Amino acid sequence: MIDADVISHKILDENVLTIEQTFGKEFVCGSKVDRKKLGALVFGDKSQLKLLEDILHPLIRDKIYKEALNLEIKGLPYFVDIPLFFEKQGYDFNNVLLVYAPKDTLIARVMSRDKLSKKEALQRLECQLDIELKKQKASFVISNDKDLKHLNLEVYNFIRELKERYATLKI
Repeated sequence: MIDADVISHKILDENVLTIEQTFGKEFVCGSKVDRKKLGALVFGDKSQLKLLEDILHPLIRDKIYKEALNLEIKGLPYFVDIPLFFEKQGYDFNNVLLVYAPKDTLIARVMSRDKLSKKEALQRLECQLDIELKKQKASFVISNDKDLKHLNLEVYNFIRELKERYATLKI
C-alpha cells in the first residue's frame, strides 16, 4: 500500500527549511516541522493552506507515482491511500475506493485521534469535499460507520469482490 499521509509527513520534514522560510521559525522544532502548530495556522487561514499545499502536493504526487510505477514494474497489485484524493485533482487512477463514515462520526474520530476541539476538527473537515459527495464519486464504498468487526467484514467482502472481478478479466 502507498500511504499519502506517510509520504506527506516525510516530505514535510524533508522541506523543513522551506517551511521555516515560508511560515516562520515558530513552526519548526529542531529538524522537524511542528505539525500541530502549522496545522492550526493553515486550517484557520485558507490562503496559508493553499501556500502549504502548493509547496507539498506536487512533491507528494510525484512520490506516489514513483512508488506506484515501481510496483507496476514488479507486477504487484497495490492500493494508494490518498485522503484528499477528490480535493487534490490531478491523480490518474481508474478506480476509487472510499472508506465512508457519516460526518458526525468523522468529527468525533478526528477529535479523538488528533486531540482537537470540535471547532478545530470542523475546520479540517470543511477544507475537504463533503463526505456525501465523495461517496457519490467513488467507484467502491466500504462502510466504516460501526465497530472494527463490521469494518473488517466490509473489507473482506470488498477484497473478495475485487478478486472475483479480476479473475474474470484474466480469462
